[in-house]
Amino acid sequence: MDPIDLANSKTLTAFIEDYLPSSKEWNTWVHPTTKDQYAVTLQTSKSLSAADFDACFRLIALTSSDTYKASKDGWKPRSKKKEMKLLDIKYILVKTGQGFLEGFLSFMPTYEDGYPVIYCYEVHLSPELQGNQKAIKFYERLGYSKDDFSPAPKLLRNGTKIEPDYVILSKVLLDLSSYI
Repeated sequence: MDPIDLANSKTLTAFIEDYLPSSKEWNTWVHPTTKDQYAVTLQTSKSLSAADFDACFRLIALTSSDTYKASKDGWKPRSKKKEMKLLDIKYILVKTGQGFLEGFLSFMPTYEDGYPVIYCYEVHLSPELQGNQKAIKFYERLGYSKDDFSPAPKLLRNGTKIEPDYVILSKVLLDLSSYI
């Protein structure tokens, strides 16, 4: 069976058993500075409650709507909500002990340029948990690097360098060259 179809057809329980760490430690995250504990859960776009969906959308609006507005595509709340409900999207939610959403990652197993990938749509954290430079170092420690598909800066005729709105990071999990 196709590995992407297989991953996307799994129940949440089977997905967790097959693809997430075998220990229960992934369900809890402890803030390294404050020592506050956060609950981490996995949901699908279908199993995500309306309250959690709204909290995720509000977090996107809070943390990124200004960046979207400044980008060439602009801020389109209706389109963003539609994207958030794509059938195969999954959500990793990070909540306080009181149940308040403080962050989430949305992703989908899919194909990119013919290769099976886990495409990360969004990573959003409340301002209290943010830190781009720390995040980049975190991903680099995990073996991620700038992807070939990441947009390059544009150099204008007058010498001005325009940085892209985002960076795509990737990590090779399985060398497929021996299968080709």
